[in-house]
Amino acid sequence: MTRTGTVEPGPQRPRPRSGLVVPPGRGRTLRTAAQQVTFKVTGQHSRAASSFEVVVPPGFDVGAHVHTRSEELFYVLEGELELLAFEPQVRTRDGWREWESAAGDRPVRATTGTTVLVPPGCPHAFANPTGAPARMFFQAAPPPDHERYFDELLDILAADGPPDEAAVAALRARYDIEQLTPLRHGPPPGPVPKGAPDRSEEG
Repeated sequence: MTRTGTVEPGPQRPRPRSGLVVPPGRGRTLRTAAQQVTFKVTGQHSRAASSFEVVVPPGFDVGAHVHTRSEELFYVLEGELELLAFEPQVRTRDGWREWESAAGDRPVRATTGTTVLVPPGCPHAFANPTGAPARMFFQAAPPPDHERYFDELLDILAADGPPDEAAVAALRARYDIEQLTPLRHGPPPGPVPKGAPDRSEEG
């Protein structure tokens, strides 16, 4: 029985959790010949998305691909990238730079400040056609699939010899990545001097 004028104690509210602050240059970094990825926010800290800072070297082309479940966001921090985020009229297998949608959309040259949101089921790609590295902020939801993908891809690419294409294909399938055009890295597109080796590489 409650006395007049007294207040029943209410349910205890959870104490506010501390936020996460990641200073410039901090975070776990994975480096390959193809690109450099720094983990900024992982599934350990966020239920919404994994966040990364990605350095894209000259000539790198991630290849057009699509996810059935993941949503992604790209924000160009520095440099220039070619970006694609639409369903083309025809999905050619050799490359995506000439793709066009039924509405007339074409790949765009993205400069600093460009933001691209990619919903599930939307083909997308990025490439660095310039002679200087580009840097972008990248989010993938839900976590932590992309974190695990980057970790396992690094293990494959770190092995001696050319990348194990079967292992890379199996990895992509496991993490909801349907590759539509090849991943390549090497010098930016342009005339290849006679006798120069082709450094493009699928992975």
